[in-house]
Amino acid sequence: MSDQKHVIIIGGGFGGISAAKELRNSGMKVTIIDKNNHHLFQPLLYQVATAALSPGDIAVPIRAMFGKFSNIQVILGEVTNINKREHALELKDGRTFEFDSLVVAPGAQYNYFGNDHWADNAPGLKSISDALEVRERILLSLEEAEQIDDPKLREPFLTYVIIGGGPTGVEMAGAIAEIAKRNMMRDYQNFSKNESRIFLVEAGPQILNGFPKSLAEKARQSLEDMGVSVLLNTPVTEISENQVTFKEGSIETPNIIWAAGVAASPLMNSLGEPQDRTGRVMVNKDLSISDHPDIFVIGDAAHLEEKEGEPLPGLAPVAMQEGRYVGKLIRQQTPVDEREPFHYVDKGTMATIGRAKAVADVKGWKVSGFVAWIIWSVIHIFYLIGFRNRIKVFVEWMWYYFSFKRGVRLITNRFSK
Repeated sequence: MSDQKHVIIIGGGFGGISAAKELRNSGMKVTIIDKNNHHLFQPLLYQVATAALSPGDIAVPIRAMFGKFSNIQVILGEVTNINKREHALELKDGRTFEFDSLVVAPGAQYNYFGNDHWADNAPGLKSISDALEVRERILLSLEEAEQIDDPKLREPFLTYVIIGGGPTGVEMAGAIAEIAKRNMMRDYQNFSKNESRIFLVEAGPQILNGFPKSLAEKARQSLEDMGVSVLLNTPVTEISENQVTFKEGSIETPNIIWAAGVAASPLMNSLGEPQDRTGRVMVNKDLSISDHPDIFVIGDAAHLEEKEGEPLPGLAPVAMQEGRYVGKLIRQQTPVDEREPFHYVDKGTMATIGRAKAVADVKGWKVSGFVAWIIWSVIHIFYLIGFRNRIKVFVEWMWYYFSFKRGVRLITNRFSK
């Protein structure tokens, strides 16, 4: 019987990968389990959805990242249950695994606030398949509009509704505006860019909630200047096929994109721990769960309050710092009473709006426009995994910046609407 400690990491996202990197050549057996075979750089997923990048530009096979480390095993599978008392977990296919330490980092899913049937008509952006579906909906809609002579009848196919005014919604609205108002219109002859309508719908009083109000307002103005209608204080009441309904009217379109909120993975229910209203598990200051110091929850699945009663946001930098912290605790086998509490170092928040347009709040330094876009671009390229990915994305961005042309405009699956 081997005395080698077995660490299981659930999830190959930012948190899980960061934890695994800390455990390379640690002398421990490390198993990464993910239902996908790749690590996905989600912050750039919207660029796949809007035909700026290919899936391979922002995704790397997990095996390729750890193949040279003999102590790390990668398993393609979906964890459905965690037995914290027995230190074991079960996969969807019935396989079971025992562990000495567990890092739970399964990411999040979109939250439709009790209206899960909306997902069929308003896909979100959490996976490559989501992005490809959104991309093909957009492209198919343009193709259909090209074949309709009556401007009134083709109006729905040139209308886009993005629900949710967070960074994903803002970035998606800006990217679609560039497609609809400039990039792809040169390829179509039967309608003009002025027929396109883009709506960014937010239930609250401002977009980019959590950003300084001045930056949020600059972002809203930039979107308006690009032709996006920003609807504030406008909660959605119903989504049906080809229609979004609000309290004071509706919009007809097959192009509905959901970016309005996330919820933790349903897997968290199996831990039997207190959870917040979005399903995130309440964790200790060392990111472990109650009475189980060898089980850690990080990233979008964890609820940890650091100041003013507000939980840490579900951002990639938070998950990465948590992953490194937990990985070090496990590698060093730090006793519970000697663990320093996790502390998140906030390096700032930023969101891009479009070509050479962004907003950033970096340690109190508020900047917008071209300078913010440069900062956003450099940071996102830096965090991409793999030299090849960084170079390729940089080249794609430069090509788009000077040519105004988006490259990946293929329709392959013809998603039904």
